[in-house]
Amino acid sequence: MRKGEKGILLVMAVVVVAGIAYKSLSVPESAEPDKGIPYYSSASPELEKQASTLMRELNCRDCHKYHGAFGGVTSLVQNVPAPPLDGIGSLRPEQWFFEYFSSENPQSILPSRLKKEFQMPSYAQLSEQERRLLASYMASLKVEDWYLQETKKMEYEKLTGKTYEP
Repeated sequence: MRKGEKGILLVMAVVVVAGIAYKSLSVPESAEPDKGIPYYSSASPELEKQASTLMRELNCRDCHKYHGAFGGVTSLVQNVPAPPLDGIGSLRPEQWFFEYFSSENPQSILPSRLKKEFQMPSYAQLSEQERRLLASYMASLKVEDWYLQETKKMEYEKLTGKTYEP
C-alpha cells in the first residue's frame, strides 16, 4: 500500500462501523404511538378462575392458544392449527358459544377442515352450568376495535387483492 492509503482505509472503516452502529441503535420515530396489546377480557376474576379451571380439565390448551389464564403457549405435545381464543368474543355472541358447546356435532355449526381427530369435540355432555360458564367466558375474550378493523382490512385485501373500504 502506498503512503496514506492505510489512513484512508482506516477512516472509511470507522465511518462504516459508526454508520452501522448508529442505524442499529437509533429508535425510529413512529407517527403513531404504540397502541399496546389489543386483547382483553371483560370477565370477572371469579368467572376467569372458574373458566380457567374447567378449560384446564378439558385440555383446551392442547389445541388452542390463549394469552390469558394459560399464558401464551400451547401444549408442546400437540400441533393442531386450532384458532387462538384471544379476542374470540368480539366475533360471536355468548348465545352462539352456548349453542356451539351444547351441540352433539359442533362441525354442523362451524365446519372444520381438520382431520377428524383434531376437530373440536362436543361438550354436550357437560352440565348446562359448565357450558354456560364456557360460553360466558369465551364471549368475554375481546379485542380492541382498532385491531379488529385492521385485521379485517388485511384479511380482505389479502384474500381479494382489492382495497378494503368499510
